[in-house]
Amino acid sequence: MKLIVAIPATNLLAADSLGIQSQLTSALVTGNYDMLQFACLPQKATLIPGGSESLVYTTLSGTVGVLVPFTSREDHELFQNLEMHMRSEHPPLCGRDHLSFRSYFFPVKNVIDGDLCEQFNMVDPGKQRSISEDLDKTPNELSKRLEDIRTRYAF
Repeated sequence: MKLIVAIPATNLLAADSLGIQSQLTSALVTGNYDMLQFACLPQKATLIPGGSESLVYTTLSGTVGVLVPFTSREDHELFQNLEMHMRSEHPPLCGRDHLSFRSYFFPVKNVIDGDLCEQFNMVDPGKQRSISEDLDKTPNELSKRLEDIRTRYAF
């Protein structure tokens, strides 16, 4: 399941045909992010009892994605900085720049790539330490924060 991803603005027409454009407009206006897939039937939902609402969608290829709001400025800044470090420390296997990939149709705006942040736990321990030192955290604290945001909304 993808976390912290957004629906690209190209899906506005699909949302309008479903009659839910008003739910998506604020997400689309405030954030752009290219998933390179077409999102189908976005729904506002709570995935766990007592959890916060999020926007859940599926794609034609079977991906399930979730748009989750940050509850604090501190979380937003931490994950934004973690994403920035992960882009430089853990480049994609194909060699393409991650930011240019996600900004293929529209520049990424106000959206943090949860899949990229989740890869922090797969990076070797030396790189984890250097990233976490730059963020004034320990590797365990960053892993815990990733787990917390995942369990707050999804599972």
